[in-house]
Amino acid sequence: QVQLVESGGGLVQAGGSLRLSCAASGRTFSSYAMGWFRQAPGKEREFVAAVYWSGSTTYYAPSVKGRFTISRDNAKNTVYLQMNSLKPEDTAVYYCAAHTNGNIYLDGSYGSWGQGTQVTVSS
Repeated sequence: QVQLVESGGGLVQAGGSLRLSCAASGRTFSSYAMGWFRQAPGKEREFVAAVYWSGSTTYYAPSVKGRFTISRDNAKNTVYLQMNSLKPEDTAVYYCAAHTNGNIYLDGSYGSWGQGTQVTVSS
């Protein structure tokens, strides 16, 4: 298993930007596809973005496509989520996770999770 620690969350005004980081421990980080999910108060956790192990293939939820960019640096064991043009509806706790098997859009397909980082977008 891989251990994950997110950082970079905070309070930002609508239209602003944030970059989330997820640092992983473990020598097998580069073999995992990695994903970002989010959970707003009173809502279920939802898929945001994912990146294949090589970084060459990415996946996005329709609600963030064109605004968010996922990337990874395997040399630094880190995955990033660049969030631009933030909206109040992006407010949530953001989690990174390591994909194990199955549908990359489903949280049940991920085996290791970070503790989450809060993102709050004010209007």
